[in-house]
Amino acid sequence: MIAQNLSRLLLAGLLVAVTGLQLSPAEAKKFTPGKRVPAMISAKYPMPVFFMLPDSARADLPEDINTTDILVDYRHPEAEKVGLRVVLSRRSGWADRMARSGLIQTGDLLLSFRPEWGGAGAYPNVQMGISHTGLAYVKNGRLYNIENPMNSEYLGLNSEHYRTLDMVHVIRPRNLTDEQRKNIAEWADKLRSKSGSIYPSKIKFNDDYNDPKYKPRKAPVFVKELGQAALGQSIPSAPLGMYCSEFAWSVLALRNCDPDATESQFSGSRVPSCVSEPMKPMEATGKYIFKQNRYANAGLADGPLLVIDSLDLPQSQRTDLLKSVFVQNSANMGKLSSGHRAVAEQFQSDFEKLEKYYLGTGKGVIRSLRARFISFAFRRAVPDNYSPTSYLINTLLPKNNVNRSMDYVATIVFQ
Repeated sequence: MIAQNLSRLLLAGLLVAVTGLQLSPAEAKKFTPGKRVPAMISAKYPMPVFFMLPDSARADLPEDINTTDILVDYRHPEAEKVGLRVVLSRRSGWADRMARSGLIQTGDLLLSFRPEWGGAGAYPNVQMGISHTGLAYVKNGRLYNIENPMNSEYLGLNSEHYRTLDMVHVIRPRNLTDEQRKNIAEWADKLRSKSGSIYPSKIKFNDDYNDPKYKPRKAPVFVKELGQAALGQSIPSAPLGMYCSEFAWSVLALRNCDPDATESQFSGSRVPSCVSEPMKPMEATGKYIFKQNRYANAGLADGPLLVIDSLDLPQSQRTDLLKSVFVQNSANMGKLSSGHRAVAEQFQSDFEKLEKYYLGTGKGVIRSLRARFISFAFRRAVPDNYSPTSYLINTLLPKNNVNRSMDYVATIVFQ
């Protein structure tokens, strides 16, 4: 206990030196509003309102969290209704501290969050700053990750990817049982231990996020093939191309499969019955914005729209904020990787149509009909999908929505 308290005091001293923050060790055990850390975050990371989340997105957490990191309930300076649960963390040893505290658990999704994308243009804004998806699991009290690409750049929470990130959103699948977490950890560990022989000969990286393996009303053969790779079995379609968020979705789809007990099922001709989708893949635009009932789903492009809608702004302010999603800042656009910039340029004409959809979701019969028509056209043109941002968007649905399967835990901000 003495050593633990000393560790907390040392961290508090470090943060005082860096930020001017003065917190007692006891205050570091729950998310508190504070003033200086939020001011520091706002100054260092001037994020748009629509990169924030409403309280309804949040997972239930214990009030007493055992960690030496600083926990802050950050509210956006322009909109108190939305914000982030910030874990202000030293980069050294962060993964094991997260595992010990329970702030990251087996099955949690790690979304690479790039606040510098904010205000860059339609594409990075609609993506809500999310660029990549990883999956966490805990083994023998230590935190590990499994993700695609399965190479040294991404595997390991001290890999180049995580060493160069400023922020990570933690998203938790709802209602995972101990048995499901055990299964996820075993599948993840098998994939990780065999990554050298699996990647890229059996599983490769697919950089076309508009080409999901999921097809409505079709058996998820790709999930079975991922399981086969983990079990050391051959894959008929090898190498199987999967992008990061599809890979994570597929590992979670194995949560009801005990890898040892079901191994023979994976070598059969059918997809094992234990395979089930962890989150309903989304259409390009959702129906929830129009129907707002517990059966309507959100859409892949609806993130900023749903956040702005949660603010209950006067129509003129709502319109101005919606328009800001589509304003391009060439200086900030330069902060995107070459791959993300290419996607932004490729779909620029589609984003012009998307702006009309956003603006048409407010009051007015004619505008609403136009927005519904545009939404329908997007849904026909874009396949159901599970983009990196889709996990965050899922948390924006009401808690009682039948499609809500994810909760937002916190955002790790590295110092």
